[in-house]
Amino acid sequence: MGAVLGLCSAAQLACCCGSAACSLCCSACPSCANSTSTRLMYAVMLLLVMIAACITLAPGLQNELKKVPFCENSTSVPIPGDLKVDCNNAVGYLAVYRICFAACLFFVLMALITIGVKSSKDPRAGIQNGFWGIKYLLVIGGIIGAFFIPEGQFASTWMVFGMIGGFCFIVIQLILIIDFAHTWAETWVSNYEESQSRGWYAALLCAMLTCFALALTGVVLLYVFYTKSSGCDLSKFFISFNLILVLIASGISILPSVQERQPRSGLLQSSVVSLYVIYLTWSALTNASAACNGITGGQEKEPTYWSSFDKQSIIGLVIWACSVLYSSIRTASSSSKITMSEHILAKEGSGEGGDGGEAGRSGDEPKVFDNEGEGVAYSWTFFHVVFALATLYIMMTLTNWYNPRSELSKENMASMWIKITSSWLCVGLYIWTLVAPALFPNREFN
Repeated sequence: MGAVLGLCSAAQLACCCGSAACSLCCSACPSCANSTSTRLMYAVMLLLVMIAACITLAPGLQNELKKVPFCENSTSVPIPGDLKVDCNNAVGYLAVYRICFAACLFFVLMALITIGVKSSKDPRAGIQNGFWGIKYLLVIGGIIGAFFIPEGQFASTWMVFGMIGGFCFIVIQLILIIDFAHTWAETWVSNYEESQSRGWYAALLCAMLTCFALALTGVVLLYVFYTKSSGCDLSKFFISFNLILVLIASGISILPSVQERQPRSGLLQSSVVSLYVIYLTWSALTNASAACNGITGGQEKEPTYWSSFDKQSIIGLVIWACSVLYSSIRTASSSSKITMSEHILAKEGSGEGGDGGEAGRSGDEPKVFDNEGEGVAYSWTFFHVVFALATLYIMMTLTNWYNPRSELSKENMASMWIKITSSWLCVGLYIWTLVAPALFPNREFN
């Protein structure tokens, strides 16, 4: 089933590009709203940028580049002439900065172009929903051009933008995760209420207990590996304080006043939020003081870019990819207003209205139909701003949040505070979604 959906998604993306060779594949796939297919295409573009950035960190790549004839210090037969390129710039953290710099500028440019677009009848809609070949060539050309930027203050300056943009995307990611938790719980509770099946009740219980068990295990491991009996007081404070916060949030979620306003809120959402908060705490502690960040002396060999790409970075990439895809295919639900994700997700039911909707569902018309003739399903400008921030976040995640020309040390107090602050903000946003209906009973949140 998953493979079939994947093939259909690929075919729908090809249809968006207008490829005649894919017409047979498109005819076998379900209808796809233009607003969804466009967001998926940009998500694919962002994922490819991430893959390209990861390749520059691959172990052994620097040695392989020495075999290229036109590289400086090449071990192969040199090419005639004076054309020599420093291929060391094509690997490492600085290469990640340059790749993400070009991708970020592309999304900023798209955000500026689509300012004020109200419907697909706007002439700029063609730029948003089409010209994919030109867009990919533009991004590739921008990446190539970025490698010719003089180093100078580029890395240190762009790192500041990266840390600010990365923090902003963490906030957006928090909103998406909280929306996912509410939507997940609402769907399963609704299924249980409609069917009265004990299977749904057991699934709810198992999911909740699993998330809480993982969160509790994470807390124990943080105390074991990131604290010492003497010292590491700041790390102990972060772990203990965040544990208290998630316990308070879980208690608030089952208060009678909260249940009265939101009968489907409960411990499942709290368990998901708790698990994410513990992950953020772990991520923050990896950038704490070198004596307390879980790395013991002599444990690592000579540091490399790839060796510094650790488990929490991999988990961060997975969460990032899921957030990008979730924001691309998810539509706003009844809980999106209270979680503030309605500003990020497309409007609910947007795939069924607008010009071309009936034509898109007929057998003789393209499967990708225009559903934004009467109004856009999402803010195009804000969508591109989010993706620009996502590019900065992936840049900082791949480089472990420190300067690309610094030594490969885990310690980075600035990034530690950014991550730990985001964990507190996560709990605050979740508590807000619980207490807001009770504090403002006259306001409509659904």
